[in-house]
Amino acid sequence: MSLFPDKDILAREIESWKGFADSLRAEDRKLFTTMLDNCHIYAAAINAKGEPFPTEALLMALIFQQQRMINWFIEQVKARKKKST
Repeated sequence: MSLFPDKDILAREIESWKGFADSLRAEDRKLFTTMLDNCHIYAAAINAKGEPFPTEALLMALIFQQQRMINWFIEQVKARKKKST
């Protein structure tokens, strides 16, 4: 048993993607690894989803993170349009 049980599912899932990451070009591997590392901020939610399909929770965390970036970009575009009018 781990001192941090809420991170076990995420750590195991990230480890399961190692072969995929290893097959990527170096620059893509770095980006992919960063994406997975950023999922640690969602460790509690991923753990709440739990087994038997931890990949679903990991992918949801990645999608959520991407949507946050999209929303940020949309707000930046809106702010620039307001400045120019």
